[in-house]
Amino acid sequence: MEIKIPKDLLYTEDHEWARKENGEITEGITDFAQAELQDIVFIELPEVGQEVVQGDSIATIEAVKTVTDLYAAVSGKIVKVNKELEKKPELINKDPYDTGWIVKIKVSDPAELETLLVPSEYKKVIQEE
Repeated sequence: MEIKIPKDLLYTEDHEWARKENGEITEGITDFAQAELQDIVFIELPEVGQEVVQGDSIATIEAVKTVTDLYAAVSGKIVKVNKELEKKPELINKDPYDTGWIVKIKVSDPAELETLLVPSEYKKVIQEE
């Protein structure tokens, strides 16, 4: 199976993606992560307004066989969550980079974006797993 790694996104070693937009990032889990988890059945979303620190667990994703955390790609304030996932968590499996986005974070330290992986670096991470 071909894993999608969009070229316009940044990535974490924990398999999150981040899309930069006007001082915010939209974040979700990568195609690789959703494929590893398989059938996602529930997601516990964080609260809008919550302050987060890069690397903190901010959401819990439950799949049929396991439970995993979503980690903040950057520090900042959660400004929006994808409420649609409460009714349809399977959107993460179907379309992890678009309708399956999880949170939007207002970035408090833009320098943290420099610590994220570019697509070629992320590809190496998944090849080593």
